[in-house]
Amino acid sequence: MNNKIKVQIPIVSDYTDDQLLFAKQMGLKNVFVMFKDEHSNYDSVMRFMERCAKFDLTVNDAGNSNMYKHPSIHLGLPDRDEWINQYNAFNRALGKAGIRVGYVTWDQGRVSTTRFAVGEHTRGAVGRLVDMEELNSHPFCFDREYQKEEMWNNFKYFMDRVLPVCEEADIRLALHPNDPPVPSLEGVCNLIHSAEDYKRAFEMVNNNPYLGMKFCVGCWLEGGKEFGNIMEDIKYFVENKKVFIVHFRNVSSTLPYFEETLLEDGYMDMYQVMKQFVACGYDGAMHCDHVPEFVEACGGKDSSFAYSTGYMKALIHCAVSELK
Repeated sequence: MNNKIKVQIPIVSDYTDDQLLFAKQMGLKNVFVMFKDEHSNYDSVMRFMERCAKFDLTVNDAGNSNMYKHPSIHLGLPDRDEWINQYNAFNRALGKAGIRVGYVTWDQGRVSTTRFAVGEHTRGAVGRLVDMEELNSHPFCFDREYQKEEMWNNFKYFMDRVLPVCEEADIRLALHPNDPPVPSLEGVCNLIHSAEDYKRAFEMVNNNPYLGMKFCVGCWLEGGKEFGNIMEDIKYFVENKKVFIVHFRNVSSTLPYFEETLLEDGYMDMYQVMKQFVACGYDGAMHCDHVPEFVEACGGKDSSFAYSTGYMKALIHCAVSELK
């Protein structure tokens, strides 16, 4: 069995040549890019692609979070068509540049977090800590409460207008789950907090092949059984060709409280998760989406990503060797 998984690290469109060289020095061939607003036109995208190519790096997927997380789109505000048009223009630029996967999510416009601090399970590193008791005490983050079916209707309105453009530009969309995966938060209904929600989203667009998922292992683990059976869900969604990207991350426990940990420190045996992806023939992109930050004097977040990505690469190598 050959390893077909495309290991990535995150890149931002204003990265220096040294930062791109760092990715190459880690032995990587693939990256994903978060484009800033001023770099989200075709010419800027191509210039950055050309810079990546000088370091033998291929951009598999990309996004602009100010567009795909924009509240006007998610909440159905009066100016949503303007933002959908900007989103479509950006995806056309990505497709024209040869980037075949873009992003979509449906939340409060951010990954909700209680605080970033040293936790019980972070080995002295600063990590993301989530306590639902505290988050549930927060006021509404927008002008009013947004209900479930209203949010699903907004999702359908968006998909009806972007999927034809995706087909035209040949760029698929990877839908990320809500993080943390709870039914609602701060007055906004969360659409994707279980495997069944993913199935509803796909059915809503008649299983259009241009809509798939970011399979966020961390979110599955945060939700536990409420999200789904992670091993069965990997098999189902990979076999149905719905997994475009994998976020590989471990956490200390299921909700209502968790800490993001190193891959070896959370409650899940991540080798078993990796073996399932390999056994099911997953051949898309995979990266560690969040990492506890090491001390700045020893590389900070860069060294955290290097450590976690190296660990993940070793898991892939061992799984491929075991399953030959």
